Amino acid sequence: MKIQEKYIKRCIELAKNGLGNTYPNPLVGSVIVHKNKIIGEGWHQEAGKAHAEVNAINAVKNAQLLKESTIYVSLEPCSHYGKTPPCSDLIIEKGIKKVVIGTTDPFVKVAGRGIKKLMQAGCDVVVGVLEKECQELNKRFFTFHKEKRPYIILKWAQTQNGFIAPKQQDKREPVWISNKYAKQLVHKWRSQEQSILVGTQTAVKDNPKLNTRLWHGKNPVRLVLDKNLRIPEQSHLLDNSIKTIILTSVETKIPDNLKKENIKIETINFEDNLATQISEILYKHQLQSVIIEGGKQTLQTFIDANLWDEARVFTGNIRFKNGVKAPTFSAKRIGEEKIINNQLHIYKNDKNLNF
Repeated sequence: MKIQEKYIKRCIELAKNGLGNTYPNPLVGSVIVHKNKIIGEGWHQEAGKAHAEVNAINAVKNAQLLKESTIYVSLEPCSHYGKTPPCSDLIIEKGIKKVVIGTTDPFVKVAGRGIKKLMQAGCDVVVGVLEKECQELNKRFFTFHKEKRPYIILKWAQTQNGFIAPKQQDKREPVWISNKYAKQLVHKWRSQEQSILVGTQTAVKDNPKLNTRLWHGKNPVRLVLDKNLRIPEQSHLLDNSIKTIILTSVETKIPDNLKKENIKIETINFEDNLATQISEILYKHQLQSVIIEGGKQTLQTFIDANLWDEARVFTGNIRFKNGVKAPTFSAKRIGEEKIINNQLHIYKNDKNLNF
């Protein structure tokens, strides 16, 4: 088992290279081992392109060795035709007789069918090696398909005395609590997740762009709560440069200036289960993950509904005399990191993960 864990661990390392680029597909890594030596490895690099198993097989210089080799893969090989042919068929075709799999695939079109196909073809299949680690790798994919909602990440920065914003803000620009390195890290996170959401107050006071201008990567879909359509027309969020979903009241009339190609309008009831409604809309738009960036009321809404999976909290090296207090919550801290003079703490909501 230790040998198998070693190679599945390598699969996980490879798979992480695809973070932010494989949606709606999962992150998958694969290695091919012949006589305790890796002779091929690969990962799923981008949706629509070759899967991890295909890249690993193609990396093997001597194809004759495949029949004597073991293929390791972090997630069950697919068994259906999508944008690419089934990986389980390719494994069978190449004569690979030993297959070690990290975890089964929760996607309804796979869900054990790939394993069954391999076994029926005479392959020796081992399933469940570093299973929890492989599920953690694809926490977004698993949450989306099993819970029918996105993986929800809360994010905020607070002062040393627990404020996330000053009491008064003179100009329509954000007041930075965290340093420039933390800011760049946040842009990296944005490139890894499919969407990002802010409330009306944040949109009006800070005029955010919510893009990845400080990091190379895809921009997330922007969502903004705007019950009465108060956000000024000149706001960055309404510039039509990135797909933006405006969540507004069912009673609000939609003006012509918001009827743009990249702006979508969704109406919700702001008086009833707001976090649940937002999650349902994200699921409807096939968004597997979201960063909730604020403000305080928006963040607290998700906390109070116990509808969140992870919280990433920066503490800067400044203090405010007064202001808006940080959200209150209780959770297990799973990580911390010092970013020059800032501190990052990461928390996990174990109550919400059912895989």
